[in-house]
Amino acid sequence: MTWDHQNADIVCQLFGVCCKLVLRNMKLTKKKRKQDGSGERWLPPQSQGPRRTIRRRTSLRLKFWFERTQIGIMETPPSDKSISKRSLRKKSGSRNYDENLMDEIFEEHLGVALKKKHKTKQDLEKETEIEAMISFSVGFPIDALREDEIRAGVVRELGGKEQNDYIVIRNHILAKWRGNVRKWLTKGEIRETVSAEYEHLISSAYDFLLYNGYINFGVSPSFTSHMPEATEGSVIIVGAGLAGLAAARQLLSFGYKVVVLEGRNRPGGRVYTQKMGCEGKFAAVDLGGSVITGIHANPLGVLARQLSIPLHKVRDNCPLYKPDGAPVDKEMDSDIEFIFNKLLDKVMELRQIKGGFANDISLGSVLETLKMLYAVARNPDERQLLDWHLANLEYANAGCLSNLSAAYWDQDDPYEMGGDHCFLAGGNWRLIKALSEGVPIFYGKTVNTIRYGNNGVEVIAGDQAFQADMVLCTVPLGVLKRKAVSFEPELPSRKLAAIERLGFGLLNKVAMVFPYVFWGEDLDTFGCLNEHSHKRGEFFLFYSYHTVSGGPALIALVAGEAAQTFEYTDPSFSLHRVLSVLRGIYNPKGIIVPDPIQTICTRWGSDPLSYGSYSHVSVQSSGSDYDILAESVGSRLFFAGEATSRQYPATMHGAFLSGLREAARIYQTTQVRQNNPRKYMLRNIGSSNDIVVDLFKKPDLELGKLAFIFDPSSQGPQSMGLMQITFGSSEESHLEELSELNPIKLPLQLYTIISREQAYQLQLITGGDECRLSYVTKNIGLKLMGSNALVNIGNSLIASITSARRGRGRNRLPIEQHHIP
Repeated sequence: MTWDHQNADIVCQLFGVCCKLVLRNMKLTKKKRKQDGSGERWLPPQSQGPRRTIRRRTSLRLKFWFERTQIGIMETPPSDKSISKRSLRKKSGSRNYDENLMDEIFEEHLGVALKKKHKTKQDLEKETEIEAMISFSVGFPIDALREDEIRAGVVRELGGKEQNDYIVIRNHILAKWRGNVRKWLTKGEIRETVSAEYEHLISSAYDFLLYNGYINFGVSPSFTSHMPEATEGSVIIVGAGLAGLAAARQLLSFGYKVVVLEGRNRPGGRVYTQKMGCEGKFAAVDLGGSVITGIHANPLGVLARQLSIPLHKVRDNCPLYKPDGAPVDKEMDSDIEFIFNKLLDKVMELRQIKGGFANDISLGSVLETLKMLYAVARNPDERQLLDWHLANLEYANAGCLSNLSAAYWDQDDPYEMGGDHCFLAGGNWRLIKALSEGVPIFYGKTVNTIRYGNNGVEVIAGDQAFQADMVLCTVPLGVLKRKAVSFEPELPSRKLAAIERLGFGLLNKVAMVFPYVFWGEDLDTFGCLNEHSHKRGEFFLFYSYHTVSGGPALIALVAGEAAQTFEYTDPSFSLHRVLSVLRGIYNPKGIIVPDPIQTICTRWGSDPLSYGSYSHVSVQSSGSDYDILAESVGSRLFFAGEATSRQYPATMHGAFLSGLREAARIYQTTQVRQNNPRKYMLRNIGSSNDIVVDLFKKPDLELGKLAFIFDPSSQGPQSMGLMQITFGSSEESHLEELSELNPIKLPLQLYTIISREQAYQLQLITGGDECRLSYVTKNIGLKLMGSNALVNIGNSLIASITSARRGRGRNRLPIEQHHIP
């Protein structure tokens, strides 16, 4: 951003408070400048080196979208060169972890101790302290309850001995499962180590942790045997990204019938690993979510441990190069990084004065004002280097600084997950593949309408309709902003306003596979400056994937304003620009940069199933909009995804955790409905076909062996009903199309869901039942099913017809066409 008349208003608002800040700090500032000999410029104290702050949004040379996890890391040879870390976040150190070491640590502290039947008081105290620290590492207070625990009523009275006992047991359960995340932890195992007098607290803590996704979640093969029969209800999940897959697996483990509708021909959503290259030079490249940052307490780390997938720690060495390819001076690099941090510190100080910024002030405007007031980055080299850091900030937020809220852009920083930044060996697809196994997913089903009401939900994808008790919508915020999915009835105005206010930005990539690694085996990242501020995000950072992809892969990132322009740029021109940058860096060193074997340019902003990359807090918005977006509508419609996570937005683990959160919310809603049958109409008919048999005793229409019943409360031609066909001994020839049902006892009734209009069309078919049946299955495309399957798929329609026939029915929502697969 350059200085223009729009900044004048910001100066008017900030000049007074800035002057007060300057005057308040003048003595200290002058003292530092005199000691440093730095005149009127900010410079880092000589003894400190580059600044490292705990701020995710400013630390992200080593960040990519919605990423972070916890697992061991592959051993990598240390670099001979020592360049100060670009990341502004405090690190856990340079130690490399591996998955087996993590298990050994847990076993050392927990495995033996928990098996002891007789422990001294000192042993118990030490064990309790260790378990408390493990619980703290995964987000639980050491000696207090979380808000969701309080809401769940895990203890009868807050404070006092019972709460203290509960916390000890809760921490024990968490630590015991974290010690072996591949094994399903049962209540029986907890009873072996906790006295029977605390049985009620064991059940309270275990059930809370289980149903809220803190234990026994993930992809361990041993979990399959603990999947119960589907008895709780039915849920449609829209979207097979991380949020949808996490929710689906949880709900299946709770005993729900689940179906996932995915518009793409693959799972994963914005997490997408593509195989690139040619024979002998293949590489697995992440075109979406890529670098995994923050391995501590991250649920995705649990998945990686369960799958024994190694991670490669992204090494700290990240050299920067000028536009002409010359390396950036290290001293100037350190100075400008310090200034960049100071600017952000001043933004935070200004927020604390006079109640903070107005919600219509952008972070970019404040930074430009501060740059002018403090006269920093005055020459071209300094400006270009500061622009690089600003581009990195835009990368972290998937948006231009002019769109970010100065008041709330970093509202999620207190929840930052610590730990190293890593690449997943083989790509993040490995997590997606494992999460998808065993989950019923229908691909190529782009949902355009979601209907919800007291009788259940109906989800329309093209000419197909799916019915269930509840629906979980996990589509990206960009899709909601474009109103690509319509809701009937319309969403509450409060939620619509939050969708409008929240920002959804853009990050793009140029992914390349080369014949060989020319940039250096010991290098994972390097950056390049740009001459023009409006292009500062164009190829500003490169990621090397040669250590984990299986081939010499390199990715150039495009952020900020440049990412928007990139959407409409010819890919061949973009490749030419990237190669020019690379050859400008390496040719002067005598290193030949070859043409890539294959190149892919992403265009996430043009993708109709995402319309962008990830969310941010834009001007006029705040963190509370994430909470509003996460709110359910009634007891039927639920929402998940990274843009519904106030604590972890724009992260992979945020999306995953939101799926676990909504699975817990759906389960709780079901329990409330079952406990209040007069308030909520129970629609889970189960396997009993008594109601269906009773309905067809008085059909509305009969055509030979075909019988029809319709919802009396909806008379339109598109209103839905049920069709029954009865097969006797003379109709056995019809059953060839139903071979999966053989051997069959006759007579046999099969069913389908059909509209009034389609039933009327059948009245015009001549040739008897055989021709009508052929018309139903081949021309209309309906599938016949048994009574149990009909109850599972059409239970809301059955309940509606039953209620209407008793004079208590509600209007049924019309649809254009039913094709129940």
